[in-house]
Order: sequence, then structure tokens, then C-alpha cells
Amino acid sequence: MSAIPQVLVIGQLARDLVLVVDRMPPAGSAADVRCRRELLGGKGANQAVALAQLGARPILLAVAGDDRVGDDLLAQARRDGVDVSQVRRRVGTLTGLIVEALDADGGWRYLQHLPDEMLLTEADVLAATEAFAADAVLVQLQQPPQAALAAARLARESGRLLVLDGTPADDEHRRPLLAAADVLRADDRETGLLTGVSADDPGQVRAAAEKLLHAGPGLVVLGLGPAGNLFVWADRRWGQGHLLVPLTEERVVDTTGAGDALTAALTVALLRGDPPPDAARYAVAAAGASVGHPGGRPALDGSTLRNRVSGLDPEPGGDPRIGGPA
Repeated sequence: MSAIPQVLVIGQLARDLVLVVDRMPPAGSAADVRCRRELLGGKGANQAVALAQLGARPILLAVAGDDRVGDDLLAQARRDGVDVSQVRRRVGTLTGLIVEALDADGGWRYLQHLPDEMLLTEADVLAATEAFAADAVLVQLQQPPQAALAAARLARESGRLLVLDGTPADDEHRRPLLAAADVLRADDRETGLLTGVSADDPGQVRAAAEKLLHAGPGLVVLGLGPAGNLFVWADRRWGQGHLLVPLTEERVVDTTGAGDALTAALTVALLRGDPPPDAARYAVAAAGASVGHPGGRPALDGSTLRNRVSGLDPEPGGDPRIGGPA
């Protein structure tokens, strides 16, 4: 691996329009917007920007339209240190748009215009084969399963660290995707879909995570809502273990983008050789650093994150429902 790791991010690019209101108006009425932000967004772009902020060299494989919005977003991504040479431009198509309405209590509602043309195809992925020389490949499973599976296979054939973010779309693609993965990360909602277990029962979630390890990944990260994030691992280098890392204590303005920051920071930590417990705390610190402002655009600093990590140690003895920290 090079001194500055390169990471290929396969996911979504969109224009984010964030509107902050004191409270959501009922139907047939209006509310004043007290803050408006227009941002480079989408899960792929957010993760790529986070990677650049943490010292990696991200390449983004995504789709943009051939409109002015697409031009502006790609220019912003370049300024953020993201290689956009693999972004596909769809002729005659509008770039994706995500409108987030955020209230004073942190409750959000999304309105999305993400037509099928804004999704990656298997052909898009196969046309980017040269980019799989990166040190790691981060695949968002919100993309069509054929495209995600093509990316997973190329990453596996190249011997790169493969991080899957989300839940496989269907049973047909789930087995080969998990078999190819090194890391699988799922948020609170996806954890329920993936395991069939309530996040309110960490013991059962841990048992489900251990079953997922047998399917292929060496590290599984599952969101447990207010309880935090459960990391379960088993590999030749680090052995077996698990750790429930609590959420940070920042005042939450908007949770949008926290999971993207977590995934990006986890990837960076694993590439530099951090053991799973250290990588876990670093990743959760990055998520915590992303909830204090409206919108999903990250604002991360590696040295600041390392200073936050010490506050994320589990309680002495750990959580008895999952057997305590490894």
C-alpha cells in the first residue's frame, strides 16, 4: 500500500439542498426557512470527501447528468480533493437532487429526485476496471445489485480491501456479495433488515453478526440505535472479538452523513493497520463529529478525531448483554 492510501468509492452523487425550519408546517400552510445550504452530496460524494479530509486519495465512481448542476458538483468535488475521472455523465439527464427539510429537534424529511439514470450499471463498473488498483474499494449497496456485485468481484480479483455499506438488495446477490467482502457496515434500519433481529436486543444482534462473519466478512459493523455501534470481527491477524462503542455526546443537529463519516474513517483506520477496537473508536468519533451541523457534508480532521477517541471507551466490564468488550 502507498503512503497515502487510495480508495475507490462506488456510490451516489447528488446536489443536496438543506432547509432548516423551526417546525414542519402542516399541509396547506408555510414555514420560514432559517438556514439554507446547497451542497455537494449523495452518499458516495460524502464518503469521498470524508476520505480526502482524513488523508486518503479518493476516486469517485458515480453518475451525474450533463447539466450545469453536474458541472458545479464535479468542480466542487475536485476542490475537495476527489478524483472524479470515473464519474459517468448521462446525456439528457438531470443530476440527482436531494432536498432535506430539517426541524429544530433534528427530525429530517427527504424529498429525492434520483431517477434510474442516476444509478450505476454493471457496464459503468466494468468500464472503470483500472480504478480497482486502489488500496480499498468502498461499495454502497444502495446501487443496483448487478453493479454492486460486479464491483465486489473486481475488488476481490484485485486483492483489495472491500468494504460494503448497506444491505444486499435481494437473496440472489447477498451470498456472493458477503463472500467477497472484508467489511460489512449497516445502519440501524439496515441492521434489522439484514439480521431480522431488533436493535433493542444487542445479544441477539451479536449472534446474528457472528453468523454473518461465516458468510465472508472479517469485520461486521451494525448500528444499534441509541446503544451505539456493535463491531464484531474474526480474522487471522486480529483473532476474534467484539466491541460495543457508545455514541458520542455531541449535541445532535442532524444525523445525516454520520454513517458516511463512520464508514470512511473505518476504511482509513483499517488501511493504516489499526486493530479493530482502535478502528472502531476512530470510526464512531468521526460519526460524532458529523452530527453538529445541518446536512451530510463532513468536516473531519484526523488529529481532532484521535483526541476524541479516548472518550469512547466502554464502561468497565462492558455491556453484559453482549458479553463485554473483547
